[in-house]
Amino acid sequence: MGRRKGDSLRAVDDVGNRNLVDAAKRASVPRFVFTSILTADKAKDVPHFWQKKLIEDYLEASAVPYVSLRPGAFLGGGSARFFAKSLPQGKLMPFAPPDTRYSWIHPDDVARCLALAVDEPRAVGRTIDLGSDRPVDAHELATLVGHAMGKPVRLDNFTGTMFRGVATVVGMFSERMHDMVAMVRYFETGQYVADTTVQAELFGPVPTMEKTVRKMLVELGIPLQG
Repeated sequence: MGRRKGDSLRAVDDVGNRNLVDAAKRASVPRFVFTSILTADKAKDVPHFWQKKLIEDYLEASAVPYVSLRPGAFLGGGSARFFAKSLPQGKLMPFAPPDTRYSWIHPDDVARCLALAVDEPRAVGRTIDLGSDRPVDAHELATLVGHAMGKPVRLDNFTGTMFRGVATVVGMFSERMHDMVAMVRYFETGQYVADTTVQAELFGPVPTMEKTVRKMLVELGIPLQG
């Protein structure tokens, strides 16, 4: 989603990833660990999701030994900036409609699973969901954030609705924004939910949403309660 000048979905996620797979095959690498996206195979109308699924197919057809990890939405890292301005004011702007439940994960936990997937023998040839212990909607997320901060946090539904409305209009002219709007609409289907059974089996205990929220707040420099 984040692009530099001249980047495109085709150049980076399609041609770029295919080049990497081809190079791995020529070099006979023992394992290719790919970062995909949660339920990419169900999201044909979301361009950057579906492109991950196409690369998974390309990997499988290449016969390069691989592991494909499919993380849910990042709650932390660069994506934490989405909440940075409103949280100190006790407000949380929902990215998707507030009743939409989906899976979150902190980027540090994705990195940990990626590192473990390099050597875990049971991971080869598998596509593995990554997430926290449960999907949550914006109402529960606000409650969790409020508990961690030690003060009430309310949903800023007006700003969230305005953001989605503006994004829909801009998406008529912007490929990148169209992709984002398609992603939000896909979230609303309720399918963007991780089955963390294999994650727990191969990589250890699945992080709780409480822990994930606290890690995000620490990154943003927001004081925690207790």
